[in-house]
Amino acid sequence: MAAEKLRDLSQPIDVPILDATVSAFYGTGSKDERTAADQILRELQNNPDMWLQVVHILQNSQNLNTKFFALQVLEGVIKYRWNALPVEQRDGMKNYISDVIVQLSSNEASFRRERLYVNKLNIILVQILKHEWPARWRSFIPDLVSAAKASETICENCMAILKLLSEEVFDFSRGEMTQQKIKELKQSLNSEFQLIHELCLYVLSASQRTELIRATLATLHAFLSWIPLGYIFESILLETLLKLFPVASYRNLTLQCLTESILPPGTNIPDAYANGTGEEQAHIRVLESTSDNKAVQLMGLEYLIGISYVDDTEVFKVCLDYWNSLVLELFEANHSLDNPAAAVSAMGLQVPLFSGMVDGGSQISQRRQLYAGPMSKLRMLMICRMAKPEEVLIVEDENGNIVRETLKDNDVLVQYKIMRETLIYLAHLDHEDTEQQMLKKLNKQLNGEDWSWNNLNTLCWAIGSISGSMMEEQENRFLVMVIRDLLNLCEITKGKDNKAVIASNIMYVVGQYPKFLRAHWKFLKTVVNKLFEFMHETHPGVQNKMAYCLFKTPRPRKGDPILDEKAHALNFKDSLVVVPYCGDSNVVDRDDEFVVVVMGLVPLVVVIVFQKKKSFLVVVEDLQFHIHHSNVTYMNEVFFQDMACDTFLKIVQKCKRKFVIVQVGEHEPFVSELLTGLKNTVGDLEPHQIHTFYESVSQMIQAESDPQKRDEYLQRLMELPNQKWAEIIGQARLSVDFLKDQDVIKTVLNILQTNTSVATSLGTYFLSQISLIFLDMLNVYRMYSELISSSIAGGGPFASKTSYVKLLRSVKRETLKLIETFLDKAEEQPQIGKQFVPPMMDPVLGDYARNLPDARESEVLSLFATIINKYKRVMIEDVPRIFEAIFECTLEMITKNFEDYPEHRLKFFSLLRAIATHCFPALICLSSQQLKLVMDSIIWAFRHTERNIAETGLNLLLEMLKNFQTSEFCNQFHRTYFVTIEQEIFAVLTDTFHKPGFKLHVLVLQHLFCLVDSGSLTEPLWDASTVPYPYPNNTTFVQEYTIKLLGSSFPNMTTTEVSLFVKGLFDSRNDLPTFKNHIRDFLVQSKEFSAQDNKDLYAEEAAAQRERERQRMLTIPGLIAPSELQDEMVDS
Repeated sequence: MAAEKLRDLSQPIDVPILDATVSAFYGTGSKDERTAADQILRELQNNPDMWLQVVHILQNSQNLNTKFFALQVLEGVIKYRWNALPVEQRDGMKNYISDVIVQLSSNEASFRRERLYVNKLNIILVQILKHEWPARWRSFIPDLVSAAKASETICENCMAILKLLSEEVFDFSRGEMTQQKIKELKQSLNSEFQLIHELCLYVLSASQRTELIRATLATLHAFLSWIPLGYIFESILLETLLKLFPVASYRNLTLQCLTESILPPGTNIPDAYANGTGEEQAHIRVLESTSDNKAVQLMGLEYLIGISYVDDTEVFKVCLDYWNSLVLELFEANHSLDNPAAAVSAMGLQVPLFSGMVDGGSQISQRRQLYAGPMSKLRMLMICRMAKPEEVLIVEDENGNIVRETLKDNDVLVQYKIMRETLIYLAHLDHEDTEQQMLKKLNKQLNGEDWSWNNLNTLCWAIGSISGSMMEEQENRFLVMVIRDLLNLCEITKGKDNKAVIASNIMYVVGQYPKFLRAHWKFLKTVVNKLFEFMHETHPGVQNKMAYCLFKTPRPRKGDPILDEKAHALNFKDSLVVVPYCGDSNVVDRDDEFVVVVMGLVPLVVVIVFQKKKSFLVVVEDLQFHIHHSNVTYMNEVFFQDMACDTFLKIVQKCKRKFVIVQVGEHEPFVSELLTGLKNTVGDLEPHQIHTFYESVSQMIQAESDPQKRDEYLQRLMELPNQKWAEIIGQARLSVDFLKDQDVIKTVLNILQTNTSVATSLGTYFLSQISLIFLDMLNVYRMYSELISSSIAGGGPFASKTSYVKLLRSVKRETLKLIETFLDKAEEQPQIGKQFVPPMMDPVLGDYARNLPDARESEVLSLFATIINKYKRVMIEDVPRIFEAIFECTLEMITKNFEDYPEHRLKFFSLLRAIATHCFPALICLSSQQLKLVMDSIIWAFRHTERNIAETGLNLLLEMLKNFQTSEFCNQFHRTYFVTIEQEIFAVLTDTFHKPGFKLHVLVLQHLFCLVDSGSLTEPLWDASTVPYPYPNNTTFVQEYTIKLLGSSFPNMTTTEVSLFVKGLFDSRNDLPTFKNHIRDFLVQSKEFSAQDNKDLYAEEAAAQRERERQRMLTIPGLIAPSELQDEMVDS
């Protein structure tokens, strides 16, 4: 009964009942009570007439939560329906909110008591201002300033309102308001800032009230980033701030204001300096103008260096940001002097501080000299605290295979990139000092004064980070001394652990200097032979200084013991939990038979205690947690050989030519020598390490230009896996059951993975090897597929999760991966396609069609997408068969929901896109029912909330539209699908879940609107049987249809607003940037994207900025590491 009374909004709402409902929702009552209250409040919030009750509720309710509920309703109306309200209602609400704010803030007691309520009212007022000011409320700023003078509490609240307004206009406006509205508000604030400036100065000079002064400083800080500089330097503002600075309660806020005054973020300093007054220019130079100021500045830098050594990550990050900006500024000024051409080319980028004011090289040299001392100490700081370049984990995937994961997106790596960039700039400022600092630090390792694993690691990471920044001769000299000292350190240091640390650092350093290795063959050969020695070393990897326990377990929930803060640096990735442990461990005494102790390096210890058939317990300090024993699948440490194999691959990728030519003093190429001893070299490696090794050797073979030698090297390389393959196939011919043994399956998988590694490097040159095993491989594929199908058919859905079926599927997937890798890497030779594609049709395509959904491999889809992308129109005749085998059965799998078969989804649409791009004539031959299926699947794809799938669907749609525009079926296709496509694109365009697709949404709409009067369409788009009157042309039809579509979808927008938007679309359709901005404004105006993170709407511009930054980095030697550049091989 009470609920029904609330729902009746034809009379004033019963506020006590509403208070009770809100209290029930926020209270501790039963779940049913909260659910019922929630439902009533949602209904009220969605009722379009509810906002008319807001004033009544605010006047009569004593419950703060109820008032907030009413204001939330009002905020929704202001955002989405304000301009549609009658003028008298808008004015009434505006005046009421203003009066309540003044009433509450005029009294000290009520202002403090109702502070949260007043803050919410302030936000509501600013939301109204965004619509009303300046056009319909021109007197707002004068009225506000006048009210502020009435009392100090009103003044304090006025400052809060001004701060909110500044933030809304200058900080949060993009994506919230149209560009015209933003421009209008900024101009209004600028023109009326004189009144605000005078008010702030008056308060800061005359008031003694702490809260008011703090509020004024906070407001001033919000304004200082954009106000004209004259308000700062041509007034008493700076003097006033300096007077307030010594007062503890104002110090932080005053410092923020002073910081903004000195260098507002985003300021173009050269322009500000060139256009500024003499006082402004003097202010910029003030810190370097006198010896006293210089001394104070240098002292400040000394303090900051000391602070940077504090063992607190967050403190260091703040310091690092400052050091990076300071060093960049010094480098740019120095670089522009040394290299004027580079300075000119960088004019599009923001020019750094001081560079515009320097007049002549002598002043730059003086500044360089001024900062020489602090910069030298900063180099040592960067060396001592250098972050780790990357983290590599050895893990087991869901199929039981050992795989490597490189963690590229974490805080440590971001910190490393900033530190590396800073050190590169420092190296360019003074190469000699950088070299001396590093060698000095290394010498302290040698004499034992500074020896520790951490010190050596950070030093070697720093040495590796400056690769490419020096002139070649200097770099060679420096690296020779570094390697010599590291080798000496390895000789004189006792202990296997210590030697392993040094060796891993030697491997890291040499891997970062490929130029040096290319130029010094004997050293290169020595390094590679040393790596081969390390490949026999079974010592646990100590480069990471971390012991890992890897296990499968359900994702931990908040509150689980595993999230205890004492378990350091927990990292969750899907269901795999990687737990590094620190600290001493207290082993619980259990049955020794089930105790496994995994020792890390001191002080890292992991203790795992197994209890048979129950659980296992991990004890780290006093932290304990249980995981079911059945979930444990794999436990391993990062092995030393992994780093040796990785370094070998990095070196070969950059120096491969050196290994296939006969060097001076040698009788055969190194690759030949290596292949002779191959069996011994890989004897101690794990399978995944052997794959990396084979990939490395294949890189060498690929560099051999003589086809005969290349084939000979390949044959020798593959001798071991081919022998094993021949044995297995021979046994299988005697008895097929031989292939069912799990150990045999694992061996087959390992052989295929080895082949894939080699194919990755060799491409076309792998032809002779794959031809040798191809047909037998397809037979194994067919047999394993039958085994999988029979297992799933007999064992039900859970059979696909068994380890045996997973292993069989791994072989199938690796087979497909091997074929795809070879065809993708091979050159475009039609005879290769003719040789390999026809035999795959039944074993692969037929198998896919016949299989149960759970047994279908998504790699089949990506394989045929690769084949079509590679051989293009040659595949047109095969498309019907591909379509028949794949299309409908896959569509049934993926369209039931948005979750099942995620891998099949993306690969299916990638295959469709390949067909649409390269074999479009085959699509035209489809029946109308089949084409409708294709179009429905495309629409389904770009509706998907998974970004990759949606983008693939949109790209596919664009391909289809472009191809149909030039085909003979243009009229027929667009008459059927034009309206549907436009409707669906507008649906996802205005859906916040699909913001990442904004760029492609715009391109599709632009294509459609350009198409209607391009001449390609010669028949009407509308159906004459359903449209009551004919349109003069397609343009008029599309305009009217679009207005109706958007008008019905956005009732908060007037017909005039929608019509202007549609007219703007057609007017700007040939100018993409204008067209795009017009749509952005519409999304804001329609309020679909208000109060959202709208960076995806500007993703294209952000990508362009990143590319400009990369081009800038390429002009500075070393800023992009040599190992990351695709440089040409240089033989010396």
